[in-house]
Amino acid sequence: QLQLVESGGGLVQPGGSLRLSCAASGFTLADYAIGWFRQAPGKEREGISCISRNDGSTDYADSVKGRFTISRDNAKNTLYLQMTSLKPEDTAVYYCAARPRIFGLCVMSAPQYRYWGQGTQVTVSS
Repeated sequence: QLQLVESGGGLVQPGGSLRLSCAASGFTLADYAIGWFRQAPGKEREGISCISRNDGSTDYADSVKGRFTISRDNAKNTLYLQMTSLKPEDTAVYYCAARPRIFGLCVMSAPQYRYWGQGTQVTVSS
């Protein structure tokens, strides 16, 4: 059974940092295009970063570019999102997701992803 489990969320002050983890089980994360998404109350789920399967190329939303870094540890079968210079507008539930295996290229569109974790809450507040 293919499963994704996020962790690492919490409460952080503006300007602070957090690292989110997404542990995969039942499949090899490196064989999939994978991404991070977030959803704030009353807003649509938005793609914030992703990493392609074939060449490991990455993409970022403009809102997080230069502040967030996506990475993948193949030995641990885990995806990470390092978040720095956090802002109150980064407050949301953060999800990791994987596309169907036939699609090696990552995209920032949530409907293109099939497998989802349960999410982890990130709150940026003083």
